[in-house]
Amino acid sequence: MSKQQSNSKSKPKRTRRSFTDEFKIEAVKMVTEQGFKAAEVARSLDVNENLIHRWKAKFSQPENDAENDELKQLREEVKRLRMERAILPLEMSIPNSNFLLPLFF
Repeated sequence: MSKQQSNSKSKPKRTRRSFTDEFKIEAVKMVTEQGFKAAEVARSLDVNENLIHRWKAKFSQPENDAENDELKQLREEVKRLRMERAILPLEMSIPNSNFLLPLFF
């Protein structure tokens, strides 16, 4: 039996399904608002669990711009404090560097 003949008896190719954004958003809401696990939603909708996670990442938005602004500000503050923490031991190791300390406080 040739390779071509064996392929003719195999299962027909499965067509790729497409989902509307509305469907995806509703699936994400089941996870985020209704408290279902992604695996449960995936099983009930007959989709791969990875799709649910991808849709969640795509359609889940931060609550508001104020949270984004606060997060950005906090990250900048952490960066500044880490730099100060890294510099301070260097300043302390230099003899007679006490005159530089007020610059950091």
